[in-house]
Amino acid sequence: MKLTRYQDPQGRIQYAANGNRIEGDIYGDYNVTDEKADVFKLLAPIQPTGILCIGLNYRQHAAESGMKVNEWPVLFTKSLNTLQHPGDPIELPVHLKSDEVDYECELAVVIGKPCKNVSREHALEYVLGYTCANDVSARDWQIARGGGQWCRGKSFDTFSPLGPCLVTPDEIPNPNALQIKTILNGDVVQDSNTADMIFDIPGLIEFLSGSSTLLPGTVILTGTPRGVGMASKPPRWLKPGDEVVIEIEHIGTLINPVILER
Repeated sequence: MKLTRYQDPQGRIQYAANGNRIEGDIYGDYNVTDEKADVFKLLAPIQPTGILCIGLNYRQHAAESGMKVNEWPVLFTKSLNTLQHPGDPIELPVHLKSDEVDYECELAVVIGKPCKNVSREHALEYVLGYTCANDVSARDWQIARGGGQWCRGKSFDTFSPLGPCLVTPDEIPNPNALQIKTILNGDVVQDSNTADMIFDIPGLIEFLSGSSTLLPGTVILTGTPRGVGMASKPPRWLKPGDEVVIEIEHIGTLINPVILER
């Protein structure tokens, strides 16, 4: 089932399943009505309660970055202000200026119920669904100006586009077998498969829930494959007028234009 979150013409935020309006709580009991969704604006499919991110989680991306494979997942967070909707622009920072803004296609996992100390064998039982994500990154603030941590370079407004829909686990029984790509201005710049992950989805949920409660609505960004702009020769940074397209098999296409901060 494909869940979408949208604003109707009256300004109300609603959910739909396969195009029909939902009544109830997507984290609990809900009913799919016979009423077609009256979509005025498509929204990111979830309002996150937290955004947890995994760095260097694809073997070929670690290699292109010149980084060793870690024994444990590399964890960082993005603040909630980074959320952006399908079709809305990625804004390049102007006030706290960045000249090195990069794209990163990622599979996003959304937790559907409280999750703590979960084994990998039961991890997928806690997943509400999967969606496309773009872990937009200001590399100058992430690396040279970051003080040794990544959060500043990852947490500017609009730096976490999500969408277009949330696909329930029954349609994606194996999240580590999905084609994933980024298309920048018509050029395929990232083209891989989630099978290249170093730490798979069940393993990530087991790790992140260790001694820590993952709340419903927690979004997990699971890493990006090779082909980021930083690794291109010369580097390919985002600029005003660009269009970034993220595609993931069985989920769909997330499209965002690029502009300067307004």
